[in-house]
Amino acid sequence: MGWFQLDPESLAARARAAGAVPPTLPASLLRGAAGFTVVSVAGFVPWAVFGHWLGKRIGEAGLYATCAIVFIGLAGLLLHRLILGPGSLNRFYKLFGVSFAAYSLAWIAGWMSLHGHPGSVAGLLAGTAVMGGMLVTAFEARGQLLTVIGALFVLNSLGYFVGGVCDGAIYAHSALTAKLMWGVCYGLGLGAGLGLAFHLCQSRARALLAAPADFSSSNARVNAPMA
Repeated sequence: MGWFQLDPESLAARARAAGAVPPTLPASLLRGAAGFTVVSVAGFVPWAVFGHWLGKRIGEAGLYATCAIVFIGLAGLLLHRLILGPGSLNRFYKLFGVSFAAYSLAWIAGWMSLHGHPGSVAGLLAGTAVMGGMLVTAFEARGQLLTVIGALFVLNSLGYFVGGVCDGAIYAHSALTAKLMWGVCYGLGLGAGLGLAFHLCQSRARALLAAPADFSSSNARVNAPMA
């Protein structure tokens, strides 16, 4: 069973009733990348601007947790329309809140256990695997598990490590600019990954929405649980 009424039948029924048009793959990628880049820059601010001060008071893990709170708080406003149909804001906050919190905890564990590039890779793999598993479960799209995890991991890693290269190249001239540029790259990468992941997870809902209304309704009744 899906989470937060995000199963394909519920998504398609709400979208059909509202006359909603599902976003195309390019639209989902653009919304994810552009929206999450804004979120990411804001989420990097506690580390880039206040990192030294916060690190001394709440520790490294507390600093990263603060960044995660900013990410979760802003993401819903800019990315909720990645979910089909009305009521997407509330559902996005619930789903993204738990999945990004789990991603952050897994990333922190991987990073703090190894540090350096091995820690980054371990954290990115663990985080995207946990997030991908939660997304496909929420949308009842478990057949997309490996594809979703792969999309999240590859695009997230690309943004993260390109950001690291930019940080190294710019840091000597402006440490703040370098860190925020890392946030831009990270946002573009993970944002595109989220856009693709949400699109893949809702493929069955889009197929139901594209079907004739009578077929979609009968299919929903067949798949409905017994009372």
